[in-house]
Formats: sequence, structure tokens, C-alpha cells
Amino acid sequence: MDSVHLGSTGLRVSEIALGTWRFGREDATGTPEIDEQRAFELLDTYADSGGRFIDTADMYGDGLAEQWIGEWLDTRDREEFVVASKVYWPTREDANGRGLGRKHLRWSLDGILDRLGTDYVDVLYTHRWDDDTPAEEVMRTLDGFVEDGRVHYLGTSTFEPNAWKVARANEIAERRGYEPFTVVQPRYNLVDREIAGNYLDMCDHYGLGVCPWSPLAGGFLTGKYDRERTIPENSRAARSDEFADRYFTEANFRVLDALREVASEVDAPPVAVALAWLREQGAVPIVGARTPAQLETNLGAVDVALTDSQYRRLTEAG
Repeated sequence: MDSVHLGSTGLRVSEIALGTWRFGREDATGTPEIDEQRAFELLDTYADSGGRFIDTADMYGDGLAEQWIGEWLDTRDREEFVVASKVYWPTREDANGRGLGRKHLRWSLDGILDRLGTDYVDVLYTHRWDDDTPAEEVMRTLDGFVEDGRVHYLGTSTFEPNAWKVARANEIAERRGYEPFTVVQPRYNLVDREIAGNYLDMCDHYGLGVCPWSPLAGGFLTGKYDRERTIPENSRAARSDEFADRYFTEANFRVLDALREVASEVDAPPVAVALAWLREQGAVPIVGARTPAQLETNLGAVDVALTDSQYRRLTEAG
């Protein structure tokens, strides 16, 4: 797996990042979706494939994801890896236990570094935007983390992309001489294109790297679903009516038709083609998997090259 620059920064990252949101996350029965042993297997598979960009967050598995990554990194050369984490969600049950206020940000970063067993993180994201905290306070606090060496680069993740908020924060940073956001983490894939237009234009203007989460639309783009609603057992659609309501539309199935056609042409699985479509735009998709075999299939996207015609057909299908 090759490395690419993260946006306009000097930091080089793997073409595909490993997402760890399932590490330690419990299902309805209290069983971890991915336990510690499987987490180590996935990390090994990723590293053995040349991957060096690991994405996590302080709330993944209530901190277990970071703890397991830290234990795994003890067996590796930390300097070879780029580790990103996120802050915002509640990590304590008190008035300042969530959000982007200075008190919570400082406490959260201390916890992240302790669980990871490292002196720094390469990228620190705000996991959501905090409208109750002034942007000036957020950027000044984050700038302090970069200044003292505990964070190398700043990013912002979002469920509801708002180009104006990111632009305003970076304008404040420019005026005050603070470190700006240099990477964003929005949802983006062949059927979820809410960032197309103003948001991506904003990223281009500021030279921001784009690391999409849910690059396979929660599994819809794997190709395992059809118009007849034949739903595989244990799939996300089998567990969530909301998933089917969101993705089982005629417009989305037309995208899936185009994806399958191109996948057949390049002799690759649909997941690899869907990820290749993002890579063609310079994005660094964040992939998650339940098994090493699934992860290897996802990472196969680095070997898929789309023609201009194939890329255009996929783009126009949506």
C-alpha cells in the first residue's frame, strides 16, 4: 500500500485508513462486536498489508479501542504509524464531561494519550461541532495541543456537514495565528453525497484532506442487497429497519447496478470499486471490517484503477 499526503500537510498516510469503531463495542446482548483478540488480528492484517494509518476515538468501546491499539503498538515501532483520535462525546458524567470546552478537551486528550500509551497523536479530530462553545476557545485550545507537541495535526469530523463552520474556524485560526484544521472526516460514498458541492469546494479552498467515514454506506455498497429485499442474516439491514428505509431506494439501486457493472469490467469486488471511486478524488477512506478476510477485500481497492469512463459512469449514476 502506498502513502499519500494528508491534504496540503507534510504528513504522509496510507491510501486507506483502518477504522476501529467496532473495537469493544457491545451489541444488544452485551457481546463485543470485535473483541481484543479479533482487534489484534485486524491490526496485524492491516499492518502486514502495508497500512499505517489507524483511526479511533475516545468513545469507541468506552475507551477499549484506544487501549487495545496502545497495547498492540507496544509490539510495533510507534513512529511507523499515524494514529488519529477524536474528542467531543461524553466521557464523564458531569457538567463538563462532553463537548469542546477547554476543560473537557484537556481532560479528554490526557485520557487518549494514557490509553494509547503514547506521548502524542498524529491527528486529533473534533468528533462533532459544539455550538455551545465559542469557536475562538476551541481553536485556541487545540492550537495549544499542537504547540506543546501532544498533537501534530487538527481535524474535524461530522455527521451533518457544515462548510461555513469549518471555514469560520479556519479563518479565526488564520487571523490569530492558531493551527487550523487540515483534515475533515465526513460521511461520503457513492450514495451518500451530501458533501458534494459547497463542502468539498471548501475543502479544496483550504487544502483540507478528506477521510470519509462509512465509505461503503454501511455495507449497502458491498452488493449483497437487491431490489427484492432479500436480506442476508446478521446483516445491518436485518438488524435495522432504519438502514433499509435509508438505502433501499430505486435511486440507490441504480448506483448499485452501475457499481456491479464496473466491478465486473475490472474483475474486482464492488467494495473495492466503491473505495477506488473515492481514492480517485484524492480521499483517504476509513474502512472497518469484522474479519481479516473482509479487511483484505477492502484493502484490495489499492489495486483497482478506474478509467475516466468508468469513474464518470459511477459519478453520474448518483
